[in-house]
Amino acid sequence: MISRRQLLFLLAFLFPVSKLVMLPAALAEHAEGDLLLPAALHLLLQTGAVFCALLLAKRGQSFSELLENAFGRVFSRILLVLYALFLLFAGLLPILEQKLFVQAIFYDTLPSVAAFAPFFLFLAYVVSKPLPSYGRVWDILAPLSVAAYLGLIALAVGETDFGALLPVGASGSQGFFGGTMSASGWFYDAALLLPLLKKYEYKKGLAWKGALSYLGGGCAVLFFLAVFYGVYQGTAANRLFAIATVAQYFSGITMLGRVDYLFVFALSLTLAFLAAFPLQGAAECLLQAFGRKKYLPTVYGVVGSALFAVLAIVLDYRFGEVLLALAKVFWVFPLFSVAVPACTLLFRRRHA
Repeated sequence: MISRRQLLFLLAFLFPVSKLVMLPAALAEHAEGDLLLPAALHLLLQTGAVFCALLLAKRGQSFSELLENAFGRVFSRILLVLYALFLLFAGLLPILEQKLFVQAIFYDTLPSVAAFAPFFLFLAYVVSKPLPSYGRVWDILAPLSVAAYLGLIALAVGETDFGALLPVGASGSQGFFGGTMSASGWFYDAALLLPLLKKYEYKKGLAWKGALSYLGGGCAVLFFLAVFYGVYQGTAANRLFAIATVAQYFSGITMLGRVDYLFVFALSLTLAFLAAFPLQGAAECLLQAFGRKKYLPTVYGVVGSALFAVLAIVLDYRFGEVLLALAKVFWVFPLFSVAVPACTLLFRRRHA
């Protein structure tokens, strides 16, 4: 079982890390200096959805049991498959982000495709493991992520001009809605909690504590966005790998060397596990829909990682095109991550 501490670690310290790589540049491009407003809207929506998703655990049922009691076995299987497909769809963005991040930061020259094979093997291995085993990983990654985040902020904040964020609202409604649509692909955290139902025990106050933990992590993301734009200002849209570059202008870098890379390496470990989480959630939905035969987790892990490997090769450096395509179907993310948890609270059990 996942403990309450581990779940709160996930919400407060790990989910925010996934917003620190390429989201800042995407927001800077589409929302300009008002990049905080679209991000704040998404974070508020996700905070409410996280509250709903955690409150569902009070019923002591898995996601599949909730759906089956409300709609019957056949329709619940259809919904679980649709949810798995959504998580696969949403999981493509962090995989591509991870690939480009590693290429740009950890290699001096362009690596071959084969260099990423270990990552996809790692992906298949992680997905083959049961979800509760993730909790022990979160215990390790949470303090590592906090220390790395604070280290980068400490190095970067001295070079930040927060006045660059003013005046608020200067980009108008076009910047606000453009930033909101382009950022949707990074905000579906509540959707990842539904496959976890019955993997942790609900205790009094868990829903509001989880929501506040997520909101606290979201505030850390907003502060990082402010620092990022305050450092780069007009060139922020071209700085694709925010966590690896935001501290490079620290005055002591010339004497100490790129000490900020120590923090970047720490965060990259968290990013690797976060990139596997959507595929793990999709596999869990399929297991709940079609049964838990011993070999199925491994099959789902291998097939899913192979699919992502092929897509990563085919799409290669077309991240901008992928982001534009996701912006056109931005409504899919709040539909599954906000509307579904909220509406699931209204499901009525067929049997008392």
